[in-house]
Amino acid sequence: MKNTPIEPESIRRDFPILGKNIRGKRLVYLDNAATTQKPSAVILAEKDFYENTNANIHRGIHSLSERATEAYEGVRTKTAAFLNVPDRRSVIFTRNATESINLVALSWARRHLEPGDEILLTMMEHHSNEVPWFMIAKETGARVVFAGILPDGTIDMTDFMSKLKPRTRLASFTHVSNVLGTINPVQEMTAAAHKAGAVVLVDGAQSVPYMPVDFTEIGADFLAFSAHKMLGPTGIGILCAKPGLLEKMEPFLGGGDMIREVRTDGATWADIPNKFEAGTPNIAGAVAFGSAIDYLSEVGMDRVREHEISITEYALDRLQSLGNLTIYGPAKAPDRGGVISFNDSVIHPHDLAQFLDSNGVAIRAGHHCAQPLHRFLNIPASARASFHIYTGRDDIDILTASITEARRYFHAR
Repeated sequence: MKNTPIEPESIRRDFPILGKNIRGKRLVYLDNAATTQKPSAVILAEKDFYENTNANIHRGIHSLSERATEAYEGVRTKTAAFLNVPDRRSVIFTRNATESINLVALSWARRHLEPGDEILLTMMEHHSNEVPWFMIAKETGARVVFAGILPDGTIDMTDFMSKLKPRTRLASFTHVSNVLGTINPVQEMTAAAHKAGAVVLVDGAQSVPYMPVDFTEIGADFLAFSAHKMLGPTGIGILCAKPGLLEKMEPFLGGGDMIREVRTDGATWADIPNKFEAGTPNIAGAVAFGSAIDYLSEVGMDRVREHEISITEYALDRLQSLGNLTIYGPAKAPDRGGVISFNDSVIHPHDLAQFLDSNGVAIRAGHHCAQPLHRFLNIPASARASFHIYTGRDDIDILTASITEARRYFHAR
């Protein structure tokens, strides 16, 4: 099984929602960069937790609490193994990738940046990897700097290298662009940033769900991603980090379970990872995320990536055959993730997305939380189709047929 191509039609049977109809048509779900659908195993894992294990973690000595703690902490260990994180204490559970990045901004950057320091980003970042740094820069007097991109949508490495200066204290960049699909050379970028003396955060929201990612191999100090983009539940994010950094960082939330001791004159903090997980977490969501990891591991992340390349190549060919479409990002499927943003020469992206919905086709339209990138591209918005293991060639055929139908409708008006 591990060496055979993925069969999307078979995979879909594991996802209840993909058997539903939208406006009388089979659901063709092509908005996976926003969130993925959930297999029955993940849905049932969360249900099973509430029916058979539900209790708070770490604090109780009764059986349910012990079982809940074991299940929750087991997923931390499983996550570390999935990404080759050497120390399971380096896996912090948050609400989403956005919160993971904010944790680094508030717990590391706030205490290490000074006026005149620089934060280096790229022009293809999601707002989640821009806005926290603007806020911290305003607070600390640091400056946000952007490395440019080339006309083909790839990172301008010459510009990136030139902007690594002695005052660059942090470099934060996406692994895979959620608009362009560009796969950045994060290992090379990380090594260069470290050589310049900067700490590195990699936004893995669009990479961890689709390809083998090795935290140790990348070499970054921080890696942020979300469970809901990798077949898991909403409300669970992950921050992987080097333990030496985490141990020196202050918590950004205070409350129960993150303390060692509280007195009337102050408090001391628990060891990592508990120091960064204040209050009752999304225990059931974490447990269900463990089932998502199991599902993807059973499929095999190499096969997930091979399918992404295959379906992206097919989609690029079919969309280009329509003509009068502008497609953004690298031209070849192996150079990009399973995200294709495009614009029709006549139909506004919002109108196109609404029309496609009438045929049961779900795509994204707008700026995809990447306004600076869209301004750089000189467009107000784009349409975006994004794929996962249940996306088949039949889905792409329905997409392109629906675009053709939309053209007949709008061009006739």
